Amino acid sequence: RPRVDVTLRVSGFFRDAFANVLKLFDAAVLAIAAIEEPGNGNLIQQHIATRSQQLMAQGMSESEAQRQASYRVFGSKPGAYGAGLQGLIDERCWEQASDLADAYLNWGGYAYGQDGEGKLAQSAFRHQLSQLEVVVHNQDNREHDLLDSDDYYQFQGGMSNAVSCFSGQAPTVYHSDHANPEKPVIRTLKEELNRVIRSRVLNPKWLQGMQQHGYKGAFEMSASIDYLFAYDATTGLIADYQYQQVTDTLLFEPQNRAFLQQNNPHALSEMAERLLEAIQ
Repeated sequence: RPRVDVTLRVSGFFRDAFANVLKLFDAAVLAIAAIEEPGNGNLIQQHIATRSQQLMAQGMSESEAQRQASYRVFGSKPGAYGAGLQGLIDERCWEQASDLADAYLNWGGYAYGQDGEGKLAQSAFRHQLSQLEVVVHNQDNREHDLLDSDDYYQFQGGMSNAVSCFSGQAPTVYHSDHANPEKPVIRTLKEELNRVIRSRVLNPKWLQGMQQHGYKGAFEMSASIDYLFAYDATTGLIADYQYQQVTDTLLFEPQNRAFLQQNNPHALSEMAERLLEAIQ
């Protein structure tokens, strides 16, 4: 089959812990770009050659054009962490999807590879994002799910939204569940979100468990709504009926509402505000 041209957006933690892996991945891209193979299946080589010609036509030197066209590993600025979306979502400092895409680009537009750590390369990152057709996020544990950590929507949702804005077409988005290495499971992001909403957020056993933890349990309910909203803001994959079910179960159900009011009224207010924002 033709080679797949893969672009990585790595986390700050991965960058710090596995710098050798980033250099190895970059070395592989450069090697594949230079290899002579029969047929026309080396799409990586073709893409790099085409982009190099475009950059040289804009006045860039051949060596710099080749390097810019071959960047495939991107991350945040050295010493920085995250994908830039959390502040905008938390503080409601955005109006449209392009605002989130610009933040994702500005935050993650640093290239990593053989020739240094974290070179500013926003134009290269934007070009790669505009060419992507599929977004994949791997999860290798069962300690978290998509709706109890802000990292998932920042990285997976952030990339999906940026691809949609810069390419004009929404990518196919997958979630790779590697919690059991013997049996990895690949689902679409929509399937995974449906699974998490049904199995945890709306699960009476989870709600009862959270009610044993007072203000912190209420916070976890509020956080789940925040991340649900953030995934919707970045991917549009949360349906109206799911918002309705979450609202009925967490806010309008008398017992849970009383629990929130007694243990963490600020969380109750935040949940209501976020759901009103979703309507807006």
